[in-house]
Amino acid sequence: MKQYLLSVIQPEGEPPPAPVLEKVMRDVDALREEVKAAGAWVFSGGLCPPSTATVVRLHDGEALMTDGPFAEGKEHIGGCMIIKAPDLDAALAWARKAARATTLPIEVRPFYEEA
Repeated sequence: MKQYLLSVIQPEGEPPPAPVLEKVMRDVDALREEVKAAGAWVFSGGLCPPSTATVVRLHDGEALMTDGPFAEGKEHIGGCMIIKAPDLDAALAWARKAARATTLPIEVRPFYEEA
């Protein structure tokens, strides 16, 4: 089976009110259990805000580190789930469920298959 990355696209700004966030977290937990029960789960997790990022880039042979995100934007990857699915259609079915659970856009990308 191929592996797919389901990225949660999160807007910048304040999180939703506690009651809304609590429902989202319950729905995300239920989705994670459903993915595990189906044998499609590989890994999932949430990310700290972009302000906690450190970018390492090579410049003239030296590795330079910069605090903060690589690119400024109104959205960022807030979390991800890596799943196993037989094809893109099956991965998109999980992404639809993830979008409902998180109430946020979900980007689906396949991993390259090892030769």
